[in-house]
Amino acid sequence: MPALVLLGAQWGDEGKGKATDLLGGSVDYVVRYQGGNNAGHTVVVGDQKYALHLLPSGILSPGCTPVIGNGVVVDPSVLLSELSGLNERGVDTSKLLISGNAHIITPYNVTVDKVTERFLGKRKIGTTGRGIGPTYADKINRVGIRVQDLYDESILTQKVEAALDVKNQVLTKLYNRRAIAVGQVVEELLGYAAQIEPYVADTVLVLNQALDNDKVVLFEGGQGTLLDIDHGTYPFVTSSNPTAGGACTGAGVGPTKISRVIGILKAYTTRVGAGPFPTELFDEDGEALRRIGGERGVTTGRDRRCGWFDAVIARYATRVNGLTDFFLTKLDVLTGWEQIPVCVAYEIDGKRVEELPYSQSDFHHAKPVYETLPGWSEDITKAKSFSDLPKNAQNYVKALEDMSGAPISAIGVGPGRDETIEINSFL
Repeated sequence: MPALVLLGAQWGDEGKGKATDLLGGSVDYVVRYQGGNNAGHTVVVGDQKYALHLLPSGILSPGCTPVIGNGVVVDPSVLLSELSGLNERGVDTSKLLISGNAHIITPYNVTVDKVTERFLGKRKIGTTGRGIGPTYADKINRVGIRVQDLYDESILTQKVEAALDVKNQVLTKLYNRRAIAVGQVVEELLGYAAQIEPYVADTVLVLNQALDNDKVVLFEGGQGTLLDIDHGTYPFVTSSNPTAGGACTGAGVGPTKISRVIGILKAYTTRVGAGPFPTELFDEDGEALRRIGGERGVTTGRDRRCGWFDAVIARYATRVNGLTDFFLTKLDVLTGWEQIPVCVAYEIDGKRVEELPYSQSDFHHAKPVYETLPGWSEDITKAKSFSDLPKNAQNYVKALEDMSGAPISAIGVGPGRDETIEINSFL
């Protein structure tokens, strides 16, 4: 049962799309198991760049079946727009499968998300405003709309009414907004039903049968470990579980079927949105990382906050995910620095701490303790093997591997599909 989980080991934006795409030609199914269109992946194939927000990266690999699992929240308008855009570029999207149990992001979820974030002011979380959090809240409150509800108008109407009973009270009385009409929402959602229906399936059954038949299934997480609702830098997190355990609940497969867990790790660190970030740089180095690395959110368009590599959070990601391997991305961005600092521990209240503190207050006040490694100036984008890398680049990778607690099995040396050094096969 060759089932692999591939996830972000930092705050997201580590290059999961490239890693998934690299494996896509060797796997039979690629599954998104959580998140929604707040997770952007950039994949470069030849001279073509694709920005994916909701669709699994495997949709770009011929012969691979892309799956949107039950743990994902789906905005139908975004889904259809992405499919249309790929079809116009000659990408075959006909194999896509969508779980009938996945929850729908409704227009009122988007409205609630935006007005709530504005209302918070300085206390805002940094949400993308796409309705992700309110949709997951509806799911937990048992007033959510699922994909399968689009095919029973009576049930759909009842569920929309139940959700808006409370939400309209909040919108009108707290936020001074106009109430949302039930009929208008139902009509809009029903308008998507026929277009989505060819893709809807019992994906839990499909995936388990595939694994039983020795098919290779890759579970692709959105965001990253430090944005996990349970294990991230709460409350500055997403509303789902990007960590490895989320693959089981978000796709409907048992943990005994997972054979490998791969963490995607950027050679430095970035994050989007608010929240603590110990190695964040506010100087020329931070701006250089942002510029050279093209650090702008695929989905949000926001500049990413940039900092040096943080081995403390890498070790944490190894622990909470049970990582078996790392895929190190964007090593090429560090070319040109004479010295490269790496955070090996934190200083909190005068004490050295080598593991991520469980206290949010302590993490907020953590100061990085750096070790400095020699850099390199040689162009590494043409490297095809580890030995092709300059000695200092090799030493940097080995140091990160030793600090992070799992072997680095692949290295990204450029944005292209073929600009990757594979040290150990993931399959």
